[in-house]
Amino acid sequence: MALIGDTPESWPVDSSTYLHRDDWVVAFRSDQVRTPQDPDAPSFRRLVVEHPGASVAMAVDADDRVFCLKQYRHPAQMRFLEFPAGVMDAAGEDPKDVAVRELREEAELEAGRWTHLLSVWATPGISAERHHLFLAEELSTASRGDFALHHEEADMESLWVPYAELLDGVLDGTVSDAPVALAVLALHARRLRGQ
Repeated sequence: MALIGDTPESWPVDSSTYLHRDDWVVAFRSDQVRTPQDPDAPSFRRLVVEHPGASVAMAVDADDRVFCLKQYRHPAQMRFLEFPAGVMDAAGEDPKDVAVRELREEAELEAGRWTHLLSVWATPGISAERHHLFLAEELSTASRGDFALHHEEADMESLWVPYAELLDGVLDGTVSDAPVALAVLALHARRLRGQ
């Protein structure tokens, strides 16, 4: 087995009970899990947030400015600096297609060049949610079509931030949204490596 790298593994589940499920894509369940190393040991409870994953679009223009949104997030009681992003809410959706859609809907932009930066597990101790982070370049304006902004999205502010200032904000902790931080640092690493 390789010392570096994650590996798929699935432990036996004796039972699953939904604690919350409705018509949205996110649900909350309780699993009784058994360790395969000791099948006679009692099972133990693990809470799981079911989430189909999300895609994030970091749009960088020819002047090295990044398109950002400021959006209220109720669970954290914060207004975060974010990138256009959205849930992969249809079965089998391609992560890049979701990023393209979200950039159009939330920023009214489209990109001529897309680069996959990272795919990461958001909080694997409680959820199988994955974030797929993409760099969008060669930008042009686009119509959001018939998509309408609702709830927190209707209150979003948009702004262009110089990449160097965004990197400083991530490093000094004033920009703390995880997908933003990961995308900014991934782009910084790529640039250091000449990619």
